[in-house]
Amino acid sequence: MTQVIDLAKKFASFSETWQPKILAEVNGQEVRIAKIDGEFEWHRHDDADEMFLVVSGKLRMRFRDKDAVVLPGQMIVVPRGTEHLPVAEPTAEILMIETAGTRNTGEHESERTAVLERI
Repeated sequence: MTQVIDLAKKFASFSETWQPKILAEVNGQEVRIAKIDGEFEWHRHDDADEMFLVVSGKLRMRFRDKDAVVLPGQMIVVPRGTEHLPVAEPTAEILMIETAGTRNTGEHESERTAVLERI
């Protein structure tokens, strides 16, 4: 069924950080949103690229050899296999597109591994 998704209402529906929520599925990809605060953890996704679009706030994507600053209305694609560390400065709201089932902590499980839910 076709529907309009109001991002502001979806972001307002939760408060926890680093817990992505699934908004929709498109051709085997999940459209997710998350509120992020501070630093996440180093990780990589060996089999999936990730796309991050900053809706509000500021995202610093750290790589082992450089950093990239992503501002509202900007996006970054992290190629599969690339180790990265997302950092919100100080908080941000982001939209991500990832292969369905991709774990937010990449190739390992930790206390920050999210249980994905659809909102």
